[in-house]
Amino acid sequence: MSPHHHILKLISEGEHQLLDFKFEISDAHKIARSLSAFANTDGGRLLIGVKDNGAIRGIRSEEEYYMLDAAANLYCIPPVPFHTTQWTFSGKMVLEVILPKSDRKPHFAEDPAGKWAAYIRVKDQNFPANRVLLKVWEREKLPKGVTIKFTDHEKLLLSYLEEHDSITISKFIRLTGLSRYKAEQILIRFISLRIIGMEFTENRILYKVNPAADENR
Repeated sequence: MSPHHHILKLISEGEHQLLDFKFEISDAHKIARSLSAFANTDGGRLLIGVKDNGAIRGIRSEEEYYMLDAAANLYCIPPVPFHTTQWTFSGKMVLEVILPKSDRKPHFAEDPAGKWAAYIRVKDQNFPANRVLLKVWEREKLPKGVTIKFTDHEKLLLSYLEEHDSITISKFIRLTGLSRYKAEQILIRFISLRIIGMEFTENRILYKVNPAADENR
């Protein structure tokens, strides 16, 4: 496939779960969050030198590659692997960054204040992973399986989700009177068993019954 067709095909898709456009790389900390999000989720690719509206601007210099490398190896822990291809389109250079889904997640990114957080990719946005998701990732690395005891609290959660589309952890705590820690532990086990899933939004995190789990109940 020619560079023109390849780049235009990607741009025609618009930004989504597996694709993001970057006008430029001017902040290694900021790009580190994107690298963390892609590596922690499904992988994907960045097109550097492309505006949000799909207009091709081109990268300015090799400095942008060096900032990308610094973001991946200095401002991400563990480092995020990537490889790049440079495409020349109408005299403008576009840098394609391919990021595989990582088997070493979570990858944490450092912000300018020195704070570290892991990110995930949801549609065309990046969100910081919360403590529940981080604990789920920890459980995924354990050799033993996950079991759950259905006490009144677990039954109340499932009963609530039979009548409502979703629940927040704050609502779950109010319903049960549990401490935040104990409420999180229940959610972590349900998520690890794929009974419940998480939905990240701009303002809050929702917990929902997974469709497949709902069909089997």
